[in-house]
Amino acid sequence: MYTTIHLLFDPFINFGFMRRAIVACCALSISITLIGGFLMLRRMSLVGDALSHAILPGVVIGYVFSGVSLTVMNVGGFISGLIVAILSVWVSEKTSLQKDASFSGFCLGFLAFGVVLMSLYGSDVDLLGLLFGSVFSISIFSVKFIGVISTITLISLAFFYRILIFEAFDPDFLRSNDFILLKVIQIFFLLIVVLNLMASFQITGTLMSIGLMMLPNLTARCWVPGLINMLLLSVCIALLCSWIGLLGSFYMFLPAGPTIVLCNSIFFLVSILFGKNQGVLFSVCRK
Repeated sequence: MYTTIHLLFDPFINFGFMRRAIVACCALSISITLIGGFLMLRRMSLVGDALSHAILPGVVIGYVFSGVSLTVMNVGGFISGLIVAILSVWVSEKTSLQKDASFSGFCLGFLAFGVVLMSLYGSDVDLLGLLFGSVFSISIFSVKFIGVISTITLISLAFFYRILIFEAFDPDFLRSNDFILLKVIQIFFLLIVVLNLMASFQITGTLMSIGLMMLPNLTARCWVPGLINMLLLSVCIALLCSWIGLLGSFYMFLPAGPTIVLCNSIFFLVSILFGKNQGVLFSVCRK
């Protein structure tokens, strides 16, 4: 028992980089998981995946012009993601393309552009760090940045909770009564999504961010009904997987971001089988 407690807590007590990593992961897990729940509610899960790729060229361009300046890289990624979000919404309104289709089209192009940029500057850019994160090298500034983004997200969701729910369930009514308000809500929500993806790129990288955003919600959905219950459980799952993932990567010398996402994936697979709300075995037994 004593040894187990030491294994679970000693890395966070004895090493500063582990303390910074767990604080950053916990702050991000709370905000990005809640955003993922609203994406599921709005049937926009693939939009989150697309936007996570769209920030890559902005991050690389920020690096090319400023070196390892997290402020410039974050601003570059934010601008890149915001451009894709606005263009995709505009195209979906002006053409017959669905929103997820227009997002996919733009984001694939932006992802390819980002990879080409990394190839051109491959001698300098840490490719694996950008794609899969490097949470163990996270700085105090980055932890504070993630904390600010998490706080902004929580306040925004609390303030606009009812109208986001209303827009998700009956957008046609809102469109017919206040089209401008609908567009403002959509752009604002995508702005919050981009901010959280931007905050997560150091932890899980641009390719893994969607895992931390969606997998805890998919797991929670297998166990509990209702939006509030799902959101609360998904946050708990994300926090637990962050803890387990960091410990696993520390002891087994694995990359932290993919290990955290892998933990979430294992929880999801177990929940698909045994979850009492939408699990396969419970569904078979009820029949």
